[in-house]
Amino acid sequence: MYSSGQLFFLLTGLFFMALVFSLLVNSVFMRFFRTFGIRDNDAGMVRWNSSKPAFGGIGFFIVFLFAFAAYGVLFPKVTDIFEPEAVGLLAATGLGFLMGLADDAYNTRPLLKFVTQIACGATLLATGTGIHLFGIAWADAMLTILWVVGLMNAINMLDNMDAITTLVTLGILVAVLGRFLLFGPANDVNVVIIIAVCGALGGFLFFNWHPSRMYMGDTGSQFLGVFTAYMGIHYFWNGTSLQGTMEPWRQVSVTLLVFILPIADTTTVSINRMLRKQSPFVGGKDHTTHFLSYTGLSDAQVAMTFGGLGAFSALLSFIALRYIPVWEPLYTFLYLGYSLAVFLFLFSLTKRRGIARPL
Repeated sequence: MYSSGQLFFLLTGLFFMALVFSLLVNSVFMRFFRTFGIRDNDAGMVRWNSSKPAFGGIGFFIVFLFAFAAYGVLFPKVTDIFEPEAVGLLAATGLGFLMGLADDAYNTRPLLKFVTQIACGATLLATGTGIHLFGIAWADAMLTILWVVGLMNAINMLDNMDAITTLVTLGILVAVLGRFLLFGPANDVNVVIIIAVCGALGGFLFFNWHPSRMYMGDTGSQFLGVFTAYMGIHYFWNGTSLQGTMEPWRQVSVTLLVFILPIADTTTVSINRMLRKQSPFVGGKDHTTHFLSYTGLSDAQVAMTFGGLGAFSALLSFIALRYIPVWEPLYTFLYLGYSLAVFLFLFSLTKRRGIARPL
């Protein structure tokens, strides 16, 4: 339908349209909705910086829906956007978005959020998106639900300093696009959606870079949690090698590599808070990002550190797929070893003496 050159310019144009739209819509929100998502009077909410409006995720979801609609117009005979998995993605992200919107507006109960997150995972499962690792239906289903719920919470918890979640999510989506460079096709519906969401994140980053003027809020983090969980299932958990073979240790190693930052931060915070007999889900200034700041890094430097680690993980995932035809135990050791090293580095920061402890 399109030549490779036409497809490149079409997708590039889509990215910049999404970026410009994100800039414009967030500018409008900044002008007219300055208090949305601000919960200064909530004793359980602890912000690293002063409270700012939290509506960045609304722009993400609008761009996401636009990308779906645009795909049906630009590629009418390529992929059916109403196939079950695509409908499941729409339904699950919509459910996550609405839950986040309600939480930003009304500060909903944690139990309701948790049940909704389970419903998001169940929706993906019911429409054909599930992890195939064990070959045992109930075990794979449980892992899928755990993955979706865990990542929705991890992305939400990582949104604790300016630009962190935005950059980390961009790194994850770039890793997915790296798979498409190898496997294709470039006119797949998920390529169009990912590029559009990357443009939305780029536009939001203009407002979210330190000193930020807005947050993405639960509206954004819950949507991105479902969205990245879906992409992680399709292209890493269930991803094949270039030879078309399924290699469980490659799948586990590359998945953990790509998602190591949200996993490491959430795991570290959860362990430390439970050791202090606190709830892992109550806000605090004890994230790994905060401890990087306590060591003397500025907020911008912390964001660049996480962004750099995310970009390096995306590069390593590309190398694993492009230049390693057969997955040997040595590669599992190296890739899991790198992920473990990142986790231990971030975790050790929270245990070092001489670093100012959170209040």
